[in-house]
Parts: sequence; structure tokens; C-alpha cells
Amino acid sequence: MALERSEKRNLRRRRVRRQVRGSDDRPRLSVYRSLHHIYVQVISDESGKTLVSAGSTTGELREAAKAKRGVETAKLVGRMIADRCKEKGIAKVVFDRNGFLYHGRIKALADAAREGGLQF
Repeated sequence: MALERSEKRNLRRRRVRRQVRGSDDRPRLSVYRSLHHIYVQVISDESGKTLVSAGSTTGELREAAKAKRGVETAKLVGRMIADRCKEKGIAKVVFDRNGFLYHGRIKALADAAREGGLQF
């Protein structure tokens, strides 16, 4: 029996989430990728709160994301989340790829966040 794409992603997501937990000291950086946009949240699983978020549809990036697509937009979102984390005093995070394969837009976002000063 062949699994659908979404079912395969959910299996990978559950497998990754068994290992990855975000704490108040080192929150979880969770990535979601849709066909056209990319979203990131920094989450503390201990308190159950989203500390910082960014996405390609947020105010400052909306116009820049229209001109660029794919990997370029992911790099912008990665830099933005790193800047917002610095403002909140967050330096170290645990990367949660959320079941998406680590290449393309996901890898570009992670690399840009590292360049921005976040440690995984």
C-alpha cells in the first residue's frame, strides 16, 4: 500500500518531533512550507507559547517576497527570524524541519538564520 505525500510527511514529522523538544532556554524553531509561502515560529514547548514568528506574508516581507520566489524568499525569512530572536534575547534554538526534507527552501532558511546569529 503506497502512502500519499501528506501521509509520508506526517510520518517524518512525528519521527522528528519524538526527538525535538523546545524549552524556555532553547526553544524550537518550527518551519512550515506551503506551495507559495514559508512560515517560521520559535516555540517554547514548556510554556506552550510562540515567542517569535515570521513568514513570507508578514508586512515587511510581503512586497519583497512578491519580487522574489522560493529560495530567495526563504533567505529573507531566515534573516528576519534571526533578527527578531536577537531582539527577544534568544541565541540558541532547536531546529524542527516539521517533516519537510532538508534541502531547497528549508536549507536556505536554516543557513540564513545561522548567518543571522542563531545557533542550532
